[in-house]
Amino acid sequence: MSDDLRFRVALTLIPKVGAVKARNLMSYCGSARAVFEASPKMLATVPGIGEQIVSHIRQPDLLDLADQEIAFMTENGIQPVFYLDKGYPKRLSHLPDAPPMLYYKGEASLNPERSVAIVGTRKPTPQGVRACEEIVEGLQAYGVTIISGLAYGIDVAAHRTALAMNIPTIGVVAHGLRHIYPPQHIHTAREMMEAGGVLSEYPSPTPPDRERFPMRNRIIAGLCDALIVVETQRKGGSMISAQMANDYHKDVFAVPGRPKERSTEGCNLLIKSHRASLIEQARDLAYVMQWEEKKPGHGIQQALFPDLSPEEDAVVQLLKEKENRSIDELVHQLQRSPQKMAADLLELEFKGLIKSLPGKRYTLLA
Repeated sequence: MSDDLRFRVALTLIPKVGAVKARNLMSYCGSARAVFEASPKMLATVPGIGEQIVSHIRQPDLLDLADQEIAFMTENGIQPVFYLDKGYPKRLSHLPDAPPMLYYKGEASLNPERSVAIVGTRKPTPQGVRACEEIVEGLQAYGVTIISGLAYGIDVAAHRTALAMNIPTIGVVAHGLRHIYPPQHIHTAREMMEAGGVLSEYPSPTPPDRERFPMRNRIIAGLCDALIVVETQRKGGSMISAQMANDYHKDVFAVPGRPKERSTEGCNLLIKSHRASLIEQARDLAYVMQWEEKKPGHGIQQALFPDLSPEEDAVVQLLKEKENRSIDELVHQLQRSPQKMAADLLELEFKGLIKSLPGKRYTLLA
């Protein structure tokens, strides 16, 4: 067993330490092992770490609990993915509140070329379910991975349609992988583990808890290129997911409903307030995202340029994750000045790797 893994898992088991505090501890101490070997005086200098959390870190049983967690993962084929690992989702890695550790069981890549999240009410109308199914069916042509939360209603409809269409689908859950909630979806979850995946930021014993569901929504929003809201009222988890996706500079779409229809008030509000684009079919999303249908053998072929600078390579990698981005989005993601970014983009155009699009957007050349 890797000592690094042992300490990394233990980091996620510290009471009162969430994503931001865990990253602060790593940043100040240098490694997960160093967190547990640091003196109380050193730990007290870390932002957000008070005496109570210092005492939690010093608990002698944390490493034993980590050993138990690793044994459970090994026995059940669960992959631990730490935020410093190569396989960590690149779409999450730039986010300030991204979880330091992910627990994953599945075959689908956590870094797909294209990903679409679908969220909505737990009590959909038949029309809402059909709208969800038709959109997922239409998305098959664009080579996407479908992300949702394995909840009742729209979530599970999206997952089941994706499975039926042989589309990779990943469920993000708000509890440890020792459980599946709701239990009625355990068979769907097992299918997803074979043809997609189930993902959590929580160690296996963590039970379902109402307070964890909004936190789960940030991962759904962070993992996608575009988020679709199918049916929702004015308040609820889907509206939280849409707001998070907007905050993360993701493209948001909403299926419109009839005026004054309570089940779709939230969708209509998102469209009316320009927080979401209207979507009725998959082609609407593909048009906005400037995605073309996937053909056999189609893919991005990166030219080999021995003189590609690290700054230019970082731009190329971001454009691989999402086929077109605005210059403002690239500036935000890479923390670079607009002037420097414009120069790097111009150089990449000269090298034939990217092309500019209307609205100061850029895409890789296939």
